[in-house]
Amino acid sequence: MLIVFGGLPGVGKTAIARELARELRAVFIRIDSIEFALRESGRLAGTMEDAGYRVAYAVAEDNLRTGHTVIADCVNPLLITRQAWRAVAAHAATGIVEVEIVCSDPAEHRRRVEMRGTDFPGWTLSWQRVVERDYEPWDRDCVRLDSATIRPETHVATLARLVRRVEPQAGNGPREVS
Repeated sequence: MLIVFGGLPGVGKTAIARELARELRAVFIRIDSIEFALRESGRLAGTMEDAGYRVAYAVAEDNLRTGHTVIADCVNPLLITRQAWRAVAAHAATGIVEVEIVCSDPAEHRRRVEMRGTDFPGWTLSWQRVVERDYEPWDRDCVRLDSATIRPETHVATLARLVRRVEPQAGNGPREVS
């Protein structure tokens, strides 16, 4: 099964996705790690465009085809990126669960962005860049979780239960969880 996370930077995607990967013993693919490595390689001049996503799609499909559950941690901001993840699942003949993490409290979201450290030396994130980011509304239902007041562990437990229920029914669409 492919589990794809999306949401603006600072909402808690990585904390939830990483812990869910541990819980499910899934392959964890993080776009930020791929993009950082690509930048550090010195091979890409200018903007990253979709290079990190394309690498992630290929790695995810390879792992899905070998029978692994894959968790993709990315902003997944555009309809085109969401459609590409769905195509990865279709090519690998597996189910997909799409998860959007939101933080409904703007003050808390801003605090997280401004206070968080980075796993990547030299990378910084400003609140201004987060609010100006192009982030399209989702075109279909997904699992939508609010991290404003609920601890990541609770969301991990909720998602693990959901995935274990959906897994035998590969190919089903995503579900809304409140």
